[in-house]
Amino acid sequence: MAIVINMPRLSDTMEEGTVAKWLKNVGDKVEEGDILAEIETDKATMEFESFNEGTLLHIGIQEGDGAPVDTLLAIIGEEGEDISALLNGASAPEAKAEEKQEETAAEPEPVASEASESVEIPEGVEIIKMPRLSDTMEEGTVASWLKKVGDKVEEGDILAEIETDKATMEFESFYSGTLLYIGTQEGESSPVDVILAIIGPEGTDVDALLASKPSTAAPKAAAAPKETATTESKAAPSAPAETKEVVANDGQRIFVSPLAKKIASEKGVNLRDVTGSGDNGRIVKKDVENFVPAPKAAAPAAKASGTGAPLALPVGEESVEDVKNNQMRKVIAKRLGESKFTAPHYYLNIEVDMDNAKASRVQINSLPDTKVSFNDMVVKACAMALRKHPQVNTSWNGDTTRYNHHISVGVAVAVEDGLVVPVLKFTDQMGLSQIGASVRDLAGKARTKKLIPAEMEGSTFTVSNLGMFGVESFTSIINQPNSAILSVGAIVEKPVVKDGQIVVGNTMKLTLACDHRTVDGATGAQFLQTLRAFIENPVTMLA
Repeated sequence: MAIVINMPRLSDTMEEGTVAKWLKNVGDKVEEGDILAEIETDKATMEFESFNEGTLLHIGIQEGDGAPVDTLLAIIGEEGEDISALLNGASAPEAKAEEKQEETAAEPEPVASEASESVEIPEGVEIIKMPRLSDTMEEGTVASWLKKVGDKVEEGDILAEIETDKATMEFESFYSGTLLYIGTQEGESSPVDVILAIIGPEGTDVDALLASKPSTAAPKAAAAPKETATTESKAAPSAPAETKEVVANDGQRIFVSPLAKKIASEKGVNLRDVTGSGDNGRIVKKDVENFVPAPKAAAPAAKASGTGAPLALPVGEESVEDVKNNQMRKVIAKRLGESKFTAPHYYLNIEVDMDNAKASRVQINSLPDTKVSFNDMVVKACAMALRKHPQVNTSWNGDTTRYNHHISVGVAVAVEDGLVVPVLKFTDQMGLSQIGASVRDLAGKARTKKLIPAEMEGSTFTVSNLGMFGVESFTSIINQPNSAILSVGAIVEKPVVKDGQIVVGNTMKLTLACDHRTVDGATGAQFLQTLRAFIENPVTMLA
C-alpha cells in the first residue's frame, strides 16, 4: 500500500521547507534509511531520509520550491501501483465526497488514505506529529508533558519536553485550542511523524479520526487510545501506555512503568525477580518498593580430597541486564561507525613544551574577570593554524572537496548519556577570553540538555580533550564532515632536555587524526608544526 510522505518539521521553529535537491527520481527504488532529499529549513539544509521501502511513485514538491510543513512531499509504494486516488483525493475533496455518497454498502472501502485526511479532519482540529528536532533524529522520547488532555493551549505554549538524540528540547504549540488527545505518553518513544497530539475545539470527538489513521498512530498509543478499549484485539499490540519493556537475559519481556524501572535501577533490584501487580503483570512503583529478595540457599561445602576438611568455594549469582540504548547512544554508534569505516584515518603525534603556556595563563588570569583554560588556548591555536593551512579546514564530498573559508571549531563535551560537540562559530575571530566564556556556556548547556541544534551544527574542525582525566595520549574518531580532529592529553611534569641540560619541564601530547582523502601526511605535519609554534609561544596568539 502506498505511503504518503509529508513535508517534515525539521526544526522546532520550522513552518515551511524548501527542497534544495532530490537524491531520488520517480521510479527509483528506495530502501529504509536512504536519503530522499535535501531540505532547507529556517536554520540549515538537512538530509531527509526515508523510513519506508518501495518505489518512489510521486514527487509533490520540485527542487527549489517551498511548501508548508505537512504538505504532500512524496509517495512511496509498490512499482506500478495506482496512486490516482491519492492524488485526486488530495486535489478534489468535494468530488471525493460525492463519490462516497453514491457508493453502496456492499462495496468494501479500505481504511481512508492519508491523502483524504483533509475530508475527514473536523474543522479547527490540528494533528501534531513527532517533530524532527535535530538533523539526525529518528525518534523522540517524551520526557514530560506540560499540558494534559482537556487543557487550553495557546499558540506559543510549551506542550512537552522531548528528548532527541542530542538534547532535551521544549516543543511549543503552533496552534490554539484544547488538547484533545495525547498519542505518546511520558517516558515513551515514537518515530518522527507519528501522531504526538491533537488540538482542536473543546468537546470535539477525535475517535473516528484516530481509527482512520493506523499508519501514523504511535504503536503503543494505538493499542489503547481510550480507557474504554476492552477487546482483546485492541490490547494485544503492546503494553499499556505507562509501560516500558525491558528484555531479561532469558529473552522474556518485562513490562514495567518508567518510575518503577528508575527506582529498581537506584536500589539495584533485578526486575525479573519482581512480580508485577499492575495490568497484564506490569511492574509498578509499589512492587519495587515492597520487593524483598528471597534468601539464597547456601552452597554445599565441598571437601578437599583425602583430608576431610571443607574446601571453601566462591558463592554468587550470575546476573546481567540489557538496558535499552537511548537515541544519543544510537546516533553516536551510527555516526562514528560510518566515520571510522568510510574515512581512511591516519594519526600524527607531537609533544609540546608547555612552560611558556603555563606562565602566560597565570598572567592572563590575573586580569579582572578573566578566566582562560589550557583547552581555550589550544582551541585558539587550532583556529589560527587552520587559517594558515586551509587544506585541513575541508570536507570530503565524493566528487568535490569543500574548502571552508570560515573557521568554526567544535569542542567535544562528555555528558551523562554520551558525547555532544557544541560549536564555536568563527573561532578565529574570537579572543581567548571570548573562547573561554563561550566554551563554559555551551558545556553547561550540554550537561543540562539545553543545547539547541543550531549550537551543534557547522563545525569545520574538532578538539577533544581528555587531559583533565589524566589521559596522557589518545586517538579520536573524526567528527564528519570534518577532515581532522585533535586529541589533547594531560600536561605532565617530567625531566626534559633544554640547552643540553636535563631540567624539570612540562609537556603535553597532541594527536591529530586526519582523513587521508583530503589531508595528506605532509599537510597534517605542517599544520602541527604551526600549532606547536602558537601553543609554545602564546604571545603570538595575542598579537
